[in-house]
Amino acid sequence: MLKRILVLDDNMDILDIVHEVLTYEQFEVKSTSDSSGIITIAENYNPDLIILDFKLMDTNGGDICRSMKSHKILHKTPVIIFSAYTTNNVDFYSFGCDAVIAKPFDLTELINTVNQCLSLN
Repeated sequence: MLKRILVLDDNMDILDIVHEVLTYEQFEVKSTSDSSGIITIAENYNPDLIILDFKLMDTNGGDICRSMKSHKILHKTPVIIFSAYTTNNVDFYSFGCDAVIAKPFDLTELINTVNQCLSLN
């Protein structure tokens, strides 16, 4: 059975690239740009891994990660935050994420980080 990955980013170009790369790497991928219903989407999709953009139009991935890590169903699901703002003195790990990827990112780095996080589960 394929590992399931949920990806949230409000940049459609990045969302499309990440979706395509992960699908090529034999993952089942659900992508969304809508952060408002992400918890419900995650509950229904039951992913093995979640990838969140940090800076979203109406919220941030850190707050979503914190909600997921305290959620009764999703709390053990590994979360990767990716962000173009990794140099802004934000402690991304304080949100409870399992890994951070700086944008722009190398596709090999993305795949390696995904595989590392999935091996934790």
